This record gives sequence, C-alpha cells and structure tokens, in this order.
Amino acid sequence: MNKRAIPGTSIEASVICLGTSAYGGTLPKEEAFELLDLFTELGGNFLDTANVYEDWLGKGKSTSERTLGEWLRLRGGRDRVIVATKGGHPDLQSMSVSRLSKEAIVHDLEQSLGHLQTDYIDLYWLHRDDPSIPAGEILETLNEQLAAGKIRAFGCSNWKVERIEEARQYAECKGITGFAASQPLWNLAVLNEGIIADPTVAIMDEKSLAYYKEHGMAVVPFSSQANGFFGGRYFRGQAIQTGGSAHIVKAHYFNEASFDRLDRAKQLASELGTTASRIALAYLTSQPFPVFPIAGANKREYMLDSCAAGTITLTKEQLLFLTGGSPM
Repeated sequence: MNKRAIPGTSIEASVICLGTSAYGGTLPKEEAFELLDLFTELGGNFLDTANVYEDWLGKGKSTSERTLGEWLRLRGGRDRVIVATKGGHPDLQSMSVSRLSKEAIVHDLEQSLGHLQTDYIDLYWLHRDDPSIPAGEILETLNEQLAAGKIRAFGCSNWKVERIEEARQYAECKGITGFAASQPLWNLAVLNEGIIADPTVAIMDEKSLAYYKEHGMAVVPFSSQANGFFGGRYFRGQAIQTGGSAHIVKAHYFNEASFDRLDRAKQLASELGTTASRIALAYLTSQPFPVFPIAGANKREYMLDSCAAGTITLTKEQLLFLTGGSPM
C-alpha cells in the first residue's frame, strides 16, 4: 500500500486509514484482531479510534480503544503502526456541554493512553470544537502535551476552516506547533441537503476544499466510502425498507448527483480493471494535497477491497470526470 507523509510531522502513514470504531463492540474482539492483522499484512499502518467509540452500546468505556490496546500489547511492534485517537468529545448524555478545557483535554488524553496501553499517541485529534474558546488557548494545551512526549502530532476533527485558520495564524504568530491534519465528512457521493442535523459535524464543501489545497493540509475524512454507496448494492429507484444501514444510505445519498457519480465510478473502474468502491477511495487519495480516507472495514472482503485502493492513483482528468467537471 502507498504511504505518504503528514506535512509538518515525522509521520509517514498508509494512504488508507483503518477505522476501528466498531472493533470489540459491534464487531467481536476475535474478528477485530483478525482484521487488524490483515490490514497490517496488506501494508496498512494507520489506525483510527476515539475515546467515545462504542460507548453508546453500554458495554463499558472506550471499547474500541481498549480492543486496539490489547491487540497492540499482544502483537508488539508499537513503532510500526500509527495510532490516532480522539478526545474532547462532549459526554453523550450532554452533547451541548463542551469538553475542550485544558483539564478535559488532559483527562481524555491520559485515559486514552491507558486504554491503548501505550506511552504516546502518534496523532491526537480533538473530536469536536467549541468556538467560544480561543483556538490559541487550545493549541497551548496541545503543545504542552507535545513537549511532554505524550503525542507526536495533533489534529482537529469536525472543525470549520475558519477556526482552523484562526489556529494556524496563532501558531505562526507564537512560533508553536499547529494542527497537522483535519477530519471532516467527505466522500465522492453528494449528501442530501440538510440530512446531517448535527451542526457540530464539519462537512467538506468547495470553500473548505480550496483551503486545504492552498495550505497543503492533510485531511483524514470519515464516511469516506459513503456508507457503502459505491459497493455495488445500490441503484436508482431501489426500494429500501425503513431501518438498517441501507436506510441510512438512502436517506443520505439517494439523489441524481450521487447516482451520476456512481455511474462514472463504475465506468472508470471498468476501464482500469478495478471496482467502483476502490475508485471512490482513490478519488480521495489522489487529491493534490495529502488525503488519508478512513475505511471502516468489518469483513475480510471489504478489507481486501479497501486496501487495494491504496495502490491506485488517478489523474487530474479522471478526478474531474468522476465529479462531472466539478472541483469536488
């Protein structure tokens, strides 16, 4: 699998990042271990989790982190993988209450270090933003953790580019380290307008895309496969019953623009001898700035397919073809 450096850091990560949100909870631990082993065998080294993942199942705190931590302990070779986790997320029972104070950030970081059974985290994300707190104040806290050796780099998840720019300017002015990467919702499909009700979720748009291109900032998008929209199971006019993941896909992506992109991905896949799902991931990894899409593979065949996308590089013309000439 291709690897790429995250600018401003010493991190070189596989272009496909493995999302482990369901590992150890929805996906049994033994199956999770098998998939983690397979990912590394295929050349992957970039793992993404979060302090809150699977908390909603009621099976205990941070099931995903704990599962990944146990796998790391059993397999060894901590220095061969890039571990990314997220903190600073509001409590699930009180989503309106920010947790980006210095105390909350340090608390979550220390907790994650324990869950992951490691002395350091390669890329530490802030899971949400709080615009009422100056970006500089947050950066100072993160730089303290950087100096302490507890993190190698840090990024922001679900931050708007205006706030990212505020942080960039502060870091430049003070001569300290800024955000190395951003984690928004982004994929080749076109979201139905207004479907994401949560205002704290950052969605890639043309303004954001222009910002990342201008600054060459690394992006690690979630929902990068549009919940399986490009996997061959969906078509125009398809009747889908209420409930289940297919219902979510229909609600989010069933529109003419998305199906047009699906048709184009299928056509290009046929020309290149690959699959539409791989093309959808390669659309992201082939951007003119570093992009590491998070693939949430929970089956062996999905893992093989997603990782195969990590060897495909599309041309500028092919990228424009996929979007019908649109910049995104």
